[in-house]
Amino acid sequence: MPNANLLSAYHPSPNTWDEMLADEVIREHYQIFLDSLKKSSITDLARKDELARKLFMSQGITFTVYSDGEGIEKIFPFDIIPRIITASEWAHIEVGIKQRLKALNLFLKDVYHEQAILKDGIIPTELIHNCPNFLKEMVNVNVPYDIYTHISGIDLIRDSNGSFYVLEDNLRTPSGVSYMLENRSMTYRVFPGLLPQNNVRSVKDYPDLLLKNLISLSDRQTSNPTVVLLTPGIYNSAYFEHTTLARLMGVELVEGRDLVVDDAKVYMKTTSGLKQVDVIYRRVDDEFLDPLVFNPTSMLGVSGLYYAYCKGNVAIINAPGNGVADDKAVYTFVPQMIKYYLNEEPILKTVPTYYMENPDHFNLVFGDVRKMVIKKTNGSGGYGMLMGHSASDQEITEYKLEVEKNPRNFIAQPMIQLSSVPCFINNQIQPRHVDLRPFALYGPAGIEIVPGGLTRVALRQGSLVVNSSQGGGSKDTWVLGS
Repeated sequence: MPNANLLSAYHPSPNTWDEMLADEVIREHYQIFLDSLKKSSITDLARKDELARKLFMSQGITFTVYSDGEGIEKIFPFDIIPRIITASEWAHIEVGIKQRLKALNLFLKDVYHEQAILKDGIIPTELIHNCPNFLKEMVNVNVPYDIYTHISGIDLIRDSNGSFYVLEDNLRTPSGVSYMLENRSMTYRVFPGLLPQNNVRSVKDYPDLLLKNLISLSDRQTSNPTVVLLTPGIYNSAYFEHTTLARLMGVELVEGRDLVVDDAKVYMKTTSGLKQVDVIYRRVDDEFLDPLVFNPTSMLGVSGLYYAYCKGNVAIINAPGNGVADDKAVYTFVPQMIKYYLNEEPILKTVPTYYMENPDHFNLVFGDVRKMVIKKTNGSGGYGMLMGHSASDQEITEYKLEVEKNPRNFIAQPMIQLSSVPCFINNQIQPRHVDLRPFALYGPAGIEIVPGGLTRVALRQGSLVVNSSQGGGSKDTWVLGS
């Protein structure tokens, strides 16, 4: 096998789709990259790995892991070996995500207006009305251009046959795109020249596309709308991303205290007085946006923002109330949404999902819990999951008691053996499990998806948990040109 010295420790797990090897043969789309490493030694790769670590440290590319007790921030783990996706694979992903987002956006408009999908019995009414992220305040509120899902991060996995599945729809305040951009910059540093040699498509246009879409959502007749990025502040886990995107777009990064509402219009405080704001790219959760309407104790939002939004004087990106569409209990109905709204068959698969409030599902799941993953319906970041294959008997017993207290808040899915890709770990190239979060922008002109995304890596051998908040890392994602 070529590169035997570099790949001597590369042994994919059984029943796993490895994206580089098929029956001990290197897949064609990895061949050019691996050929370029023929002159590299393990020592050379170790130097590149150390360079990447130092650059991430010096540039402050960080992420917060709330549970590790090590302080506010830690360096975002980066693996130097890129994940490579073929042009045909990407074409399938792209058309599938666009179809899915069109249906989800139509669902959001419907569920906050006519509720036809509920009246027709396609989705149980109580499932929506019991969803904590269904905002009754958004009922009959018209949003600019009828677009709710302006910025989405759709999590994809591959099963043991290589088929793509949607694992989650992140439609509220999806994070990770700044790491996609930084990972690409880092690849240019550690492997100069290899991207054009491999005909890798660019991701650098994302900030320009994002700004273009944000500007297009302004309702005020002005040639230069004011766009701001609203952050919860430095203690938020994705604060690095907030600062990065604001800088790359050339817009102001603001906190709630920097904004004020007067006469149903939003203004930013500046040294030269108040300046009207047209578009707010918010990274603050719904409940904290406006203390007059939602959480009265919130110090992160702006009093009167909801009223200004309802009057059409400011656009909020993403639209409030999106959480009802990425609730994990609603997730399983997306194929029905696609058929109902678009009259099409789903292009991307969904993972079989069991509702814990259904007694039959509950018994089925805990009867075979070692093959299941149980999640909170509104959880994120990998927090609060039970991985049945690695949990102790005591952990399962305690988790079962928690589910029984409020079964609506939990779903379960069969364990899927995520695909694996090569990673440089402990001075060896080893396989690790990954997922993929492409980022989609939905504006008045349609849906645009940058060719790439954030590949998240389960850095521990055998682990299926890729979340950065749970100690996972990431790598550059190469989408090859046709």
